[in-house]
Amino acid sequence: MEDKKQLTCSICGQIHEEWPALAFNSPTPYDGLSPEEKNEMAQLRDDFCIISYADQTDKFIRATLTIKVNDYRENLEYGIWVSLNEKSFIDYSENFNNPNHEAMYFGWLSNDIPHYEFTDVSIPTTVFTRQNGLRPEVVPHKDFDHQLVRDYNEGITKGEAERRIHNMLNEIRETNTKDSTK
Repeated sequence: MEDKKQLTCSICGQIHEEWPALAFNSPTPYDGLSPEEKNEMAQLRDDFCIISYADQTDKFIRATLTIKVNDYRENLEYGIWVSLNEKSFIDYSENFNNPNHEAMYFGWLSNDIPHYEFTDVSIPTTVFTRQNGLRPEVVPHKDFDHQLVRDYNEGITKGEAERRIHNMLNEIRETNTKDSTK
């Protein structure tokens, strides 16, 4: 008999049967903007983000990244953002509501995922659209030397996945507590 999946949420205190996806509300470059810059040069929606700098425009879409958990039946899912070039961004946005659209794009991972060290170089990815309104799935390039890529290809343990979930939920709870005391 397999253990039932249970997680006590550090935010609401409730017991959940499924692991949550660890999601980011925006790409890291957007997070680095001041409130004035966000208002003047950025557009953030649920699935799209555009940042217009003086010399370039960066375009991002929301996607998912799934890391295999080797010793468990559930995987760890991240809700992330990737940057696309102009042509890919236009194709994706024009077909966003097409439930049968299938495409593959080159993209750059655009979130600093906790538990990984990120420098000024982002991780190259392939972005696969999915049918029926599912967000695209991101696959990091196998030949890029980074721990996230190794974890994607080799998997992680259940204990590591649970640590990441608890740590990220605690970070969210702490941020919400700080915001409510302002």
